[in-house]
Amino acid sequence: MNIIIVRNAHALPLRIDLGGRNARLLAVALCACASVLIAVGAAGAWLFASPRAHDLHEIAQLRAALADQRNALAGLDQDSHRNLDALAAQLGQLQAQATRLNALGERLTQVGKLDDGEFDFGADPAVGGPEEPATGVTMPLPLQNGIDDLRAEFDHQQAQLDVLENLLRDRKIDNQLLPSGMPVAQGYIASGFGDRSDPFDGHQAIHMGVDFSAPEGTPVTAVADGVVTFTGVRTGYGNVVEIDHGNGYMTRYAHNSAIDAKEGDRVHAGQTIANVGSTGRSTGPHCHFEVWYNGRAVNPMVYVKSTRANRA
Repeated sequence: MNIIIVRNAHALPLRIDLGGRNARLLAVALCACASVLIAVGAAGAWLFASPRAHDLHEIAQLRAALADQRNALAGLDQDSHRNLDALAAQLGQLQAQATRLNALGERLTQVGKLDDGEFDFGADPAVGGPEEPATGVTMPLPLQNGIDDLRAEFDHQQAQLDVLENLLRDRKIDNQLLPSGMPVAQGYIASGFGDRSDPFDGHQAIHMGVDFSAPEGTPVTAVADGVVTFTGVRTGYGNVVEIDHGNGYMTRYAHNSAIDAKEGDRVHAGQTIANVGSTGRSTGPHCHFEVWYNGRAVNPMVYVKSTRANRA
């Protein structure tokens, strides 16, 4: 058998005779070489091409996993920011409520006239005492539960303090409406309440008030808060001012030389309403002071001797 190899159109063909022993050996050698080259090429392709493709595939997988983790981290970051914002808002509300409680406490110390230093709302309350280990396994409360419990406690304290403030303010209002003290800052008691000899005819008579002797023009002041119900002249009293204090109380200030208040005025304890004079049935400058309770004249000395401070 012959193998003819044609190299080009102008060259003579190469004839290989496979019938000879040398030719067969050469053909076998060529086939072996071709097989070795193919095996080496396949091995090289496997060694160089396959690991690279495998590595590229792993890198792509890692990149995808990293992208997923980044997305998850971004979600956690958003959630944490939302939670922090919510906690910050709740903390701000609790701080505002604590400020209101402190302000209310300060008002209560003023309304209740508590001793200075007895309640210091600017400092944390002192606490202490021995501690015993808790029995069993205890778990810390979640932060939100602690905030909710603190808010509920603040709300309860706020309600209690509001009730206490209203009670103290009512007591203060009642105290301001209760006659207390003298209607003049200077002077002395010239005549008391009850039976006495009439200074004009000497007959036995009932004196309905207390006379405070004082210089002409001395300011006459209201002994409690109230509303002026009458200003003018009454028989025997001369120039008169009458004040209704509520709760059944009325006070009368007579013999004035001048009247500063007018009917319908809201007056406060210590406010000037008139000036000492000697109008009406009078022997000299003085303030005639009467206290009426539920339509009946009572002894003013009970109220003159009292002071508003120890009634607060």
